[in-house]
Amino acid sequence: MIKKNKIKIKLNGKKIIIKAGSSLKDLILNLNIPLNKTAIELNEIIVDKKKIKNIILKKDDKIEIVHFIGGG
Repeated sequence: MIKKNKIKIKLNGKKIIIKAGSSLKDLILNLNIPLNKTAIELNEIIVDKKKIKNIILKKDDKIEIVHFIGGG
């Protein structure tokens, strides 16, 4: 049972529970992912990283985060 202050989302194919009212930026910061090396998709739409603090996550949102790693 999920409490009222929690919601389920899907992150990179895995269901997770987060605090209701969390922004996409909150999620990224909690995951310790550097924004400058990521691509973020929310419900199959690529997100402008300049707007992530204004995007509030909702129940059943699907987020895909790709982290780029340099090398050769």
